Amino acid sequence: MASSINMDQLHPAQIRKMIRDGEWQTHTSGLANGYVQCNLVILPESDANFFLRFCQRNPKSCPIIAMSSEVGSPFVDVGGEEPIDIRTDLPMFKIFEKGVVVDEVPDIRSVWRDDLVVFLLGCSFSFEEALLADGIEIRNITEQVNVPMYNTNIANSAVGPLGGQLVVSMRPMLAADAIRSVQICSRFPSVHGAPVHFGDPSLIGIKDIGTPDYGDAVTIKKNEVPVFWACGVTPQNVVREAKLDFCITHSPGCMLITDIPNSKLSVL
Repeated sequence: MASSINMDQLHPAQIRKMIRDGEWQTHTSGLANGYVQCNLVILPESDANFFLRFCQRNPKSCPIIAMSSEVGSPFVDVGGEEPIDIRTDLPMFKIFEKGVVVDEVPDIRSVWRDDLVVFLLGCSFSFEEALLADGIEIRNITEQVNVPMYNTNIANSAVGPLGGQLVVSMRPMLAADAIRSVQICSRFPSVHGAPVHFGDPSLIGIKDIGTPDYGDAVTIKKNEVPVFWACGVTPQNVVREAKLDFCITHSPGCMLITDIPNSKLSVL
């Protein structure tokens, strides 16, 4: 059913209903033009304070858009008429125990606990709209695949047990467009802001640009350079390294689509 619908033109609430109904269980890149998408991290209250401070020290990779209002509540205000139920409104979730992924599911109601805290983090899909409006191609959207993401050797600022290395997303561009992307994305600090690197991937610890650690490979054309942004998959690496007892995240690329307009995130 979803394949016959122009998904990018649907309202966020319509897409979330399709997700709840099991009609969309893949990446959300290019969907709901004009609206903020969010990465997800859910932690027990005992670890949530550490993670909140981690986000504050690492705002490029972990910019907080919203949190649950009460411990144990799965409901989060994302700009719509009513709060959404986080347990059902993302296409796919990862469940971690002791830092290891033990399941990947489209619904987390069966594992919900009354000590959990929800964090919604800004996503690069929001600034893609601004780049497209300026005439800059986004290759993963053109090729209708998930954005490629890579582990790096860039250390995060550690807080308590949380540290690890930065994860980045990549979009290939001509050098002039890469420079323009720095100017455009600097206006959106709450969705990762300006790129952290462009050019030689090996300088940030990426050995094979054609083999992403998450997402899908995209074509890099002659005279293009890879441009890298801090990525909201970073907390998943942090959770693995810290071996936290329990955590739930989104599956890479499978975001929460909110009712918050992207225009509200621009600082200029």
